Amino acid sequence: QVEMVESGGGLVQAGGSLRLSCTASRLTFDDRAMAWFRQAPGKEREGVAFINWAALKYYPDSVKGRFTISRDDAANILYLQMNSLKPEDTAMYFCARGQKYGSIEKRTPDVYPNWGRGTQVTVSS
Repeated sequence: QVEMVESGGGLVQAGGSLRLSCTASRLTFDDRAMAWFRQAPGKEREGVAFINWAALKYYPDSVKGRFTISRDDAANILYLQMNSLKPEDTAMYFCARGQKYGSIEKRTPDVYPNWGRGTQVTVSS
């Protein structure tokens, strides 16, 4: 069974940092579009960081300059470095694996077939 597992979430004060990691069994990341999404209670799942197979990246304005997505191809790990965290960043964070050589121009959850179970990030004010 394919499984993706996120880790690194937790409780942090506003202005602090966290680094999330995502690993997978029997899956590769380096030839795929990969992304981090988040979902707060009562809100839709939104993408916060995207990276394609060529390491092209995209961030929405809400996190640009604060979040950085990266990938360790040798270890098959996806990262999300989150700095200058704000209370509004509080959410469950999910890693998502997209199509082989997929584009990151489509940034909705439906184009990502593989998901982890999420890791909770809580930012206190």
